[in-house]
Amino acid sequence: MTPRPESSGSRPKGTAGDKIPEQPTAAQKKSAAKKTAVPKQAAAKKATAPAKKAAVKKTAATQSPATKATAKKAAPGKTTAKKATEKKAVAKKAAPEKATAAKATAEKVAATKATAGKTAAKKTTAKKATATKATATKAVVKKATTKKAVAKKATTAKAAATKATATKATAAEPPAKKAPAKKATAKKTTAGTATAGKATAPAQTVPPEMELAVSPAVGSADRDRLLNGTHHNPHSVLGAHPVPGGIAFRAFRPYALSVIVVAGEVRTELQGDGEGFFSGLLPLREVPEYRLLVEYEGTVLDTEDAYRFLPTLGDLDLHLIGEGRHEELWTALGAHPMTHQGVTGTRFAVWAPNALGVRVAGTFNFWDGTGHVMRSLGSSGVWELFLPDIGEGELYKFEITRPDGSKTMRADPLARRTEVPPATSSVITSSGYEWGDAEWLARRAEAPAHEAPFSVYEVHLPSWRPGLTYRQLAEQLPAYVKNLGFTHVELMPVAEHPFGGSWGYQVTGFYAPTARLGTPDDFRYLVDSLHRAGVGVLMDWVPAHFPRDDWALAEFDGRPLYEHADPLRAAHPDWGTLEFDYGRNEVRNFLVANALYWCEEFHIDGLRVDAVASMLYLDYSREPGQWTPNEHGGRENLDAVAFLQEMNATLYRRVPGVVTIAEESTAWDGVTRATHHKGPSGFGGLGFGLKWNMGWMHDSLQYMSHEPVYRKYHHHEMTFSMVYAYSENYVLPISHDEVVHGKRSLVSKMPGDWWQQRANHRAYLGFMWAHPGKQLLFMGQEFAQGAEWSEAHGPDWWLLDPGYGAEAEHRGVRDLVRDLNTVYRATEALWRLDTDPAGFEWVVGDAADDNVLAFLRLDPEGNPLLSVSNFAPVVRPDYRLGVPEDVPAWHEAVNTDAAAYGGSDVTNTDPVKPEAQPWHGRPASIRLTLPPLSTVWLRPA
Repeated sequence: MTPRPESSGSRPKGTAGDKIPEQPTAAQKKSAAKKTAVPKQAAAKKATAPAKKAAVKKTAATQSPATKATAKKAAPGKTTAKKATEKKAVAKKAAPEKATAAKATAEKVAATKATAGKTAAKKTTAKKATATKATATKAVVKKATTKKAVAKKATTAKAAATKATATKATAAEPPAKKAPAKKATAKKTTAGTATAGKATAPAQTVPPEMELAVSPAVGSADRDRLLNGTHHNPHSVLGAHPVPGGIAFRAFRPYALSVIVVAGEVRTELQGDGEGFFSGLLPLREVPEYRLLVEYEGTVLDTEDAYRFLPTLGDLDLHLIGEGRHEELWTALGAHPMTHQGVTGTRFAVWAPNALGVRVAGTFNFWDGTGHVMRSLGSSGVWELFLPDIGEGELYKFEITRPDGSKTMRADPLARRTEVPPATSSVITSSGYEWGDAEWLARRAEAPAHEAPFSVYEVHLPSWRPGLTYRQLAEQLPAYVKNLGFTHVELMPVAEHPFGGSWGYQVTGFYAPTARLGTPDDFRYLVDSLHRAGVGVLMDWVPAHFPRDDWALAEFDGRPLYEHADPLRAAHPDWGTLEFDYGRNEVRNFLVANALYWCEEFHIDGLRVDAVASMLYLDYSREPGQWTPNEHGGRENLDAVAFLQEMNATLYRRVPGVVTIAEESTAWDGVTRATHHKGPSGFGGLGFGLKWNMGWMHDSLQYMSHEPVYRKYHHHEMTFSMVYAYSENYVLPISHDEVVHGKRSLVSKMPGDWWQQRANHRAYLGFMWAHPGKQLLFMGQEFAQGAEWSEAHGPDWWLLDPGYGAEAEHRGVRDLVRDLNTVYRATEALWRLDTDPAGFEWVVGDAADDNVLAFLRLDPEGNPLLSVSNFAPVVRPDYRLGVPEDVPAWHEAVNTDAAAYGGSDVTNTDPVKPEAQPWHGRPASIRLTLPPLSTVWLRPA
């Protein structure tokens, strides 16, 4: 299908400012002479009377917009009969007003009349009418100049506009009512403005100035910019606009055969101007409500005109975006189905300040955005367009014209839904989900996370049960996690990402849950189901970097935009990605609003922020010469610090009960300190709620990997964590990072044979759950999976199949995890004072030769839990430990060597009573039998 060629009709071509000569027919001349001739003497006598009503001439519609829309005013005098009138025009009423004396200068009158004369002369091509008008004009100018007087006030009532008709239908309007002549009215023409005033000359007839029609066609400059996708304000050209002579209608519909304007009962076909442009001039006083009938080959589209609507974004939205303070940015930018000015459609908005132009392309225009040009909303850098009749489910992208004139097709940075990868289009969406977790949300704010039980099961949703959708996962995951006693699940990144092998850590759709598993509302259903099961939902969030895909954020509008302009600051050295420019208001706003979006729109209970260390240091993974110091000469990224502080402060202010967790692998001071409290370094805290204890994880796993005979030389690796345990609010993570890429699964890290590996695994979990801090365990490790995790097939669930010979051994480890969580949640001493040194006391921390560690955990009332770990493969009977004297007896709460868990079942079945023998600096002591490779918890009986 090709654009309709330019019309060969009689309408002259020109820009909106061109004047169009009128070509009256002989019949029209005759008719006009009969109906509009006014004797000069009568006009002079009746100068004080209102203008008489002119008869309306009904004519058939023609294709030329100029002839449809222009109405002529009849000039008084004997030569009026020869005055030309336009095709399909209504004769003007002509009545001179009474003249009064004036003190205006003759020069102004002369200039005004000369201009009117030139305009009138240009306005007609009929020789006789031209001669008559020119003569009359010269006479008026000469008389005004001689007498040094101001011309008579002369205004005429405008002719009633006729209803334009298309080739298929006609409509007529009743004759216009009489309108009294206006005094001292400035009459505007395309040539200038004539000012009427008082005159000193006797009453006389002066030809009234004529309303000059203009060409409605789009000018050549605007045409080129629209065609090339570089127009910043298409609404100023397209649509309906008042112009001299009526209302100009302009449409840009590539490949259309015809365009008809429908306004009430009026149907007017616009003139085809070529290359998809259509225009017409209707003799209307104001812009009507109208629709367009657009004919394409084989179909006719009945639609609203996208270019008749006001902007959908207000000044406050744009101001907040510019300041970087729009906390609900997702409601302003992106694609939003809505009702605007009473019309349903979709509002598109995108931030692209460097673009020469932006167009919307999608399934609704066959991926050709030529006819859907967006407008720039001033200095905000935001482009906007409301498209009527477009709704949910449509695919779209933004076609951006870069500063060098080239074009790029980009996915929406704020798309709230995407296609299933590897497809990359954005999808128009809205949510109608009704939540059922109000009770959970009200309860989660009762206590801060660091003072509450917090035991986390980390999950990679696409591989937990491969092939399941969000809704199918909602039928299994909540029940599984609740059964094991975890308080929370942590979801590896859910935001859309193109490469599954990145596990979601290279994000392209920051506002869209991955479409691999379903729709955004399907994801809401999963979160809702977890909440109703009493399980909180944490989510990995990645504001540190983004991939270089040429359809996503990288050089989004042709120049560095989301990334830093300095290549040394933009390129992430480890992952081949780009780092955000945290110093730019709009970029910071994009990320802060994104954190709020997940917590407010999807009821996420907390964000685990990935790769914080790489954000904080300018020299992270960079050699000397590859980074630039900050303004103080240091290596801290001050912009990233400010961003993290703002993100945390804003999130905690707006979302009650939320928690943020930093994956920060260095000793940065104050990660979990309040943002308004400065530490020794001079920085305020970053404001996180919790921090991953990477030091504990590294040291403890290193210790456990040693053969027991060598562990006494590494005893400090298990005790050093208590030196800094209260410097931050910690989570103890055994995460996905520790069970991939050749690091082996948790049980496979352990030395010895299969029995010893499982025993070490169980003893380590017992030690971990008792240690100050919260716990996180990656999926598959709860049942001692021997193989590394693979995102391709997920956990080895077959190990729990009753038909498998070693099923009981794996199931025993999972049963232990369930019991650890059960006792943990019921024992305040294990979590209430996690961040307070008063909640921990060593019993024995220096028994390196024995490979024994023992300590007390205390709640605020002083109620204790005794944890004893024996990391030697031997039984230690009657092992004496000092204990508080005020506890009458102790009994086992958990023993990782119990037969039910697959152990050797060396237990202390009877309550253990203290003896009045001081030990380990305490007034009393107990004697225990320590099972091999085990951890035992004892509580007061």
